[in-house]
Amino acid sequence: MLIVGIAGGTGSGKTTVVRKIIERLPEGEVVVIPQDAYYKDNSTMPMEERQEINFDHPRSIEFELLVNHLMKLKSGLTVKQPIYSYLTCTRAKETIDVLPRHVMIVEGILILTNERLRELLDIKVYVDADADDRLGRVINRDIIERGRSVSKVLERYEKTVKPMHLQFVEPSKKYADLIIPQGGENEVGINILVDVILKALIDHSKKI
Repeated sequence: MLIVGIAGGTGSGKTTVVRKIIERLPEGEVVVIPQDAYYKDNSTMPMEERQEINFDHPRSIEFELLVNHLMKLKSGLTVKQPIYSYLTCTRAKETIDVLPRHVMIVEGILILTNERLRELLDIKVYVDADADDRLGRVINRDIIERGRSVSKVLERYEKTVKPMHLQFVEPSKKYADLIIPQGGENEVGINILVDVILKALIDHSKKI
């Protein structure tokens, strides 16, 4: 099993990079573990407080559970991945069964900030993008997917997204084995990453 971590700022194009990697790898060989599924459950908090949660701070993630699940997957076990709703800021009662695959992609803005998680990653990738481009994607995504107004998105960007990016996300770039500038538009960078993954899979199969 090969575990690939793909980090980068909010709106940097991580999801696009992941999708293009999956398209270039053998079908059924890859499973994606989104960091966002492991946001802590906030069902005990009033709705007003939930909407003010700083989702860009490492303490918002239940890293212990994420690490535990990756270790189980490496051991060949199936795990029950949480389902998180941005609309309610809570976890659903239902879970998703995730089975081990040859390639496990862990994707999220904060995954390189956690030492225990980094130790489990065979390849660490940072998707880089211009701040203005990231903001444009954040506005579109948060309005469509998370039901926020433009003013609320901009307020959140200035209060939490931008400062947390500078404090936690950007510095975690130093841990990356590979940096992909221009996000999902960088076909050369994505092809290099796919080649690295395929080579690692071949090398791994030879050891078995």
